[in-house]
Amino acid sequence: GEVVIEKPPGVPFTLEDLNETLEKTQGMRLMGQRFIPDSYMFQQLVFPAVDPYTGSGDPKPFTMEMTNGGPARVFPRGLDVMNVLGSDQASRILEKEGDTDYTRYDTQIEKLQNNFSSFNVTEWHRNLYFSWLYSLQPLLESYSEEYPYYMKTDAWEQKSLHTALSSWTELRHDTILYAKQSYTPVKLTSVEPPVTTSGFVEPAVEVYVRLQALTNMTLHGLQSFNVLNATEENRLYALVDVLDHMIDLSIKELEGTPFSETDERFLADIDETLETTVLGVNAKGKETTLVADVHTDTNTNQVLEEGLGYVDMIVVAVPDSDGKLVCAAGPMLSYYEFKHPMNDRLTDEAWKEMLSTDDIPDRPDWISSFFAE
Repeated sequence: GEVVIEKPPGVPFTLEDLNETLEKTQGMRLMGQRFIPDSYMFQQLVFPAVDPYTGSGDPKPFTMEMTNGGPARVFPRGLDVMNVLGSDQASRILEKEGDTDYTRYDTQIEKLQNNFSSFNVTEWHRNLYFSWLYSLQPLLESYSEEYPYYMKTDAWEQKSLHTALSSWTELRHDTILYAKQSYTPVKLTSVEPPVTTSGFVEPAVEVYVRLQALTNMTLHGLQSFNVLNATEENRLYALVDVLDHMIDLSIKELEGTPFSETDERFLADIDETLETTVLGVNAKGKETTLVADVHTDTNTNQVLEEGLGYVDMIVVAVPDSDGKLVCAAGPMLSYYEFKHPMNDRLTDEAWKEMLSTDDIPDRPDWISSFFAE
């Protein structure tokens, strides 16, 4: 069914009306869509929960659009999710770009941060969606003194924020069929190759530890339902093993311990090793180009699209085992956030076609600290 809040003509939908609607619909299920935490965050960070706009409008922030009742925060941003999860970088970017210039935004953010920061490990592992978000949180934290200098710069922290947003985009894409979206109401085996050069692993130990816990949770959960075939089971076991190596190599890098010959061979074979984690997955399932609409605004009849484009290459100056700086290169996902007409919600195929034209959306301004065309 549906809940109708009767309002006289010209009387706007308020935060109290929103809370009444949420209370009345609590528990309503008939093959219903699942609650997901970031949609809840979005609902709490757009009109009427956040209102009115207090900025100058010059330049116009991404989140603000004109409605019948004036300027309002009708769009959230992926950065809002990362802000709630504790990213100081996301908070600073949102403030700099004018996306926090609304009455009650700070109050709502603080309420959400207190809510989610109170979760214990068991609560974060209530399901795979929450566990995935939990795995991303270390990417949003500042690194301590024992980490390399480059990982403590603003550029690296923003690169890590970009990585977290990219991974979250894939999470939303993969759960789009059952995730309940947020809305803004109308306001008024092989021959071993020779080892030639040393490899390098981004020493994000806590990320790998949490990803391994998530993988084990997935593996054992699906095994308990007896729904995995041998190929699928082996893929998950292979990923657990890869993450084991990544944790070990990261610790060695942080401690200044040279890699063994076995370590070097693992890194030299990493492309083939990773291939075992996607064995049997069709070509489409391996593509990085994907898109998901995550929020609908009925004032502008637009949706918020979160997309991943073609893989970029990142080059980082890192110390080798002798302390000399060398250049390490590797792949990095490309993240997009843009508005699109709600009557033309993009499919992966349409998004991929858009990427090959001049109609491609701009990348976020804030990635300029580490990205250049």
